[in-house]
Amino acid sequence: MINSEHDTLALASPSPLWEGEGNSSAVEVVTFGCRLNLVESEAIRRAASAAGRDNLIIVNTCAVTAEAVRQARQKIRRLKRERPEARIVVTGCAAQTEPETFAAMGEVALVIGNEGKARPETWAALAAAADFGIGATERVRVNDIMAVRDTASHFLDGVEGHTRAFVQVQNGCDHRCTFCIIPFGRGNSRSVPMGQIVDEIGQLAARGFAEVVLTGVDVTSYGGDLPGRPRLGALVKQILKHVPELRRLRLSSIDCIEADDDLVDALANEQRFMPHLHLSLQAGDDLILKRMKRRHKRAQAVAFCETLRQARPGIVFGADFIAGFPTETDAQFQRTLDMVDDCGLTHLHVFPFSPRPGTPAARMPPVRGDVIKARAARLRERGEAALARHLGEQIGRVGEVLMERGGVGRFDDFTPVRVAGVEAGVLAQVRVIGRAGRELAGDLVERECPSRRASQSPLPLVGEG
Repeated sequence: MINSEHDTLALASPSPLWEGEGNSSAVEVVTFGCRLNLVESEAIRRAASAAGRDNLIIVNTCAVTAEAVRQARQKIRRLKRERPEARIVVTGCAAQTEPETFAAMGEVALVIGNEGKARPETWAALAAAADFGIGATERVRVNDIMAVRDTASHFLDGVEGHTRAFVQVQNGCDHRCTFCIIPFGRGNSRSVPMGQIVDEIGQLAARGFAEVVLTGVDVTSYGGDLPGRPRLGALVKQILKHVPELRRLRLSSIDCIEADDDLVDALANEQRFMPHLHLSLQAGDDLILKRMKRRHKRAQAVAFCETLRQARPGIVFGADFIAGFPTETDAQFQRTLDMVDDCGLTHLHVFPFSPRPGTPAARMPPVRGDVIKARAARLRERGEAALARHLGEQIGRVGEVLMERGGVGRFDDFTPVRVAGVEAGVLAQVRVIGRAGRELAGDLVERECPSRRASQSPLPLVGEG
């Protein structure tokens, strides 16, 4: 599989991405994992709130690593201590793949699978009974995710607290990487029809969103299940053609081997298509890639980056890597380490290998834990050095920045810059005057346009997605 772990590994931490305000009379959602989970959590919150259910905490989990599951359980126990009167419902990928883990927790009232978690009827039915209408042995409502054939787009007029809009274009994954459990949490690949996506983005642009991010589990597999089998590149071009008022279009994580010619052409010729890609690489050694059941080879990844850098000078690449995959030798790890320079990567997301029960990799000869930890640290150090070089090269740059909450904005290549005195949602011309840790420091040159308010009722965020 590809972007089920990519969107998660690239964009998530085991810690919650987003939480409600903790109002005991409201529906609170705690989100772990990827941008797709973030979108779905907002749909869940709205559906549960509309059903009239109060004093409810919903935990939308991630299954990509054992640590993500552990921290979700830890969070659930803490939430129950803080709000003993609240009912806690657990959903998301970890709830789908191991519902019994959460059903066994005394703090949990109900476990709901991924298929029904954002459906209004799910929450409307639960609102009818104070005890959810179930006994202690009936707390799991998880269906066969592989039988699901459709994908709800979860169209939202924005996610509270965010300055960019996220649009789900796809769900599920048909690939079976040996380390990944996510296909069993999300099901097979399903795409949202192109016309529906274009219409939704048109509405978002009309509401003032300057930037839209296309998200999904395996975004580059988009369209394989639709009539005519349109590709992701065609979708991007149709969005840019039919929504001319949209200032910025961005992708979440992609798999380089699935990038089609139209996608490359759009990056080369469409300035509104942001020059930043996060790649699911995972390793830099061909034998390890084969054992991971990845579909690209090292040389293909390097060539892909070179091709796009020639087509769109200044494009910035991030990547996911797994350190210490089973059987990985020192020499094989060195080839992964070298990928940072060979591909010209700037933003790394590094994850120590975490065996997931039920996956083939969990049965392979493991690398010692201390070795895994040391390799992950070396990869992160290489990534920090690459980021420092990139930030140093930006001094004096002047360009358009979309401001987020907290005084930080993003250039088109997703490089963060801190600018004082500019509110969230504003597109501004900014000059880079220095560095501030892992960010740039900038001065306002010109305020272009307030694209929208970031939120009418801001919620606390862990990061800005």
